[in-house]
Amino acid sequence: MAFRIPVDQAGGATNAVQQSRPKGDLVWAHATNHARYSALCDLGLRLRSLQPDLHFLITYDAARLYPPPIPLEGCDRLIGLGPDQAGAARSFLDQWQPNVLLWTGGDLMPTLIGAAANREIPLILLDVSEADLTIRRYRWLFDMARACLNRFDVILAVSPDTRSELLRLGVSTPEIRVTGRLQNSAAPPHCSDEELSDATRDVASRPVWLAAHVRTDEFEQILTAHRAALRLLHRLLLVVVTDPQADADALIRQMARMNLRSTDWDTGGAIDDNTQVVVSRDEDSLGLWYRLAPLSFMAGSLLPGSGGHSPLAAAALGSAVLYGSHVEDHLEAYARLAAAGAARAVRDGDGLAGAVVQLSAPDHAAAMALAGWEVVTEGAHLTDSLMDMILDSLENPGNSDARP
Repeated sequence: MAFRIPVDQAGGATNAVQQSRPKGDLVWAHATNHARYSALCDLGLRLRSLQPDLHFLITYDAARLYPPPIPLEGCDRLIGLGPDQAGAARSFLDQWQPNVLLWTGGDLMPTLIGAAANREIPLILLDVSEADLTIRRYRWLFDMARACLNRFDVILAVSPDTRSELLRLGVSTPEIRVTGRLQNSAAPPHCSDEELSDATRDVASRPVWLAAHVRTDEFEQILTAHRAALRLLHRLLLVVVTDPQADADALIRQMARMNLRSTDWDTGGAIDDNTQVVVSRDEDSLGLWYRLAPLSFMAGSLLPGSGGHSPLAAAALGSAVLYGSHVEDHLEAYARLAAAGAARAVRDGDGLAGAVVQLSAPDHAAAMALAGWEVVTEGAHLTDSLMDMILDSLENPGNSDARP
């Protein structure tokens, strides 16, 4: 296991000095890579949906994690930690007084973890894999790491082999569970049954594809792709949900110039047999369109600038996923879907048109949608278990039975 050794230099949180602890419960999570950071933010977002007054602090090792993570929704406070020294650990815990600690993977900081354990803060180590357990050949590190691992109340391993390796290392923490990987989860957006029923009736049996979060600079490529696909699929319907910063009026004017017949969903426009494009400025409507469209293109990805959008809600609601090359903010989610055959990358408008035509065949889209649903749900058990463990610890802080 990669292991932090204290060094002789001033330490502490790199940007915590001016921050103060908010009132109420505070969950502290430590991210050891960017994928884990993203998943922790997602966990924080879900926790806050259940307990709005909860605060979620995420730390990372400022010397190891580069580039530094950027603030994401769900992470209330983000702090880079310095060297693992007793004074810095004491100051950090005095300042933040966390109610629970979640530590992800390796890169242990034994002084900080030990200080937290001494204060009887519930400690959970999660997302531990065999790749994190690489210290056996260094005897002195092995003994220190084993002692540090045994400070945790529960360890959540990614596989049975990881659990077996922990036991071989002599880890005797109260509980070692096999829970799988920590991954971003999906909280699918809502839509009313009545609205879905009405839209399904209006669309009838027509093939439909969705372009979600469309930026102004993507209008031309997406509309050109749709017009090209219409040559082979004459009844194809495109739904465009624009990014909040996009100029939807410019989109409507551009469609008129391209002789594409459109309707404005937000103003009550009807979908009839002549409608070729449906336009909405309301991203809250995505809950409806992800359910209705067998195929979704996640925009904000054809050109650099926005970093893309998460595809997990679309996959969770049964839509196959297409995406462009610029999804830097959600690489892990797209990689998981692509590896399972649930998502496909396109380079430009021409590639988008070809993929839309090919995947409009019901059997192709259905196979991708099933694969996507399996990917999205595979990490749900761990997320749900973590939320239960955290909330139980917060509700029963003095009850040892409620500790993880």
